[in-house]
Amino acid sequence: MTAENKKHQAQSGPDVDHLNTQADQVQDQAPEQEAPETQGQADVEQKLEEANDRLLRLQAEFDNYRKRTAKERLDLILTASEDVIRGMLPVLDDCLRAVVTLEQLEDADPHSVEGVRLIYNKLFTYLQGKGLKVIEARGKDLDTDFHCAIAKVPVKEKKLKGKVVDVALEGYTLNGKVIRFANVIVGE
Repeated sequence: MTAENKKHQAQSGPDVDHLNTQADQVQDQAPEQEAPETQGQADVEQKLEEANDRLLRLQAEFDNYRKRTAKERLDLILTASEDVIRGMLPVLDDCLRAVVTLEQLEDADPHSVEGVRLIYNKLFTYLQGKGLKVIEARGKDLDTDFHCAIAKVPVKEKKLKGKVVDVALEGYTLNGKVIRFANVIVGE
């Protein structure tokens, strides 16, 4: 044997055929093993996306819940005294009627008129501090969101047609919410 023909056994590879066969089988199996790993990875990624979606939806629901309860709490605070104030409106109306009646009497005691006016002003000022406002109606167009027409009267001027010519009972809002509609008389 010459030096050219002599090769080390490690350089030419193994001389056993079964080792070559096993190496080919390992290479053939490797792509098959990657497929289940890729499939499992895709399943995990899909589950992760679903979990993220559920989390985002849950966060949005919670944010909506928080905003809704905050608004309800604010509405409750603003209108908590609505029943009490609504119960006091007839007293306010009676005080106003007493002031108007006493002012129209010729022989009315000025101290009585002043006393009733003082009581009316104190009560009305207190209720205004709680958010009560009078609904302005006289001379305005009929607005069914604030006015309740109880009668129509003929008017001579065309500009008064469809407008409120008189207020039978004052209407009020409490913090922007109508608690009593103004009973009005409309010109036709």
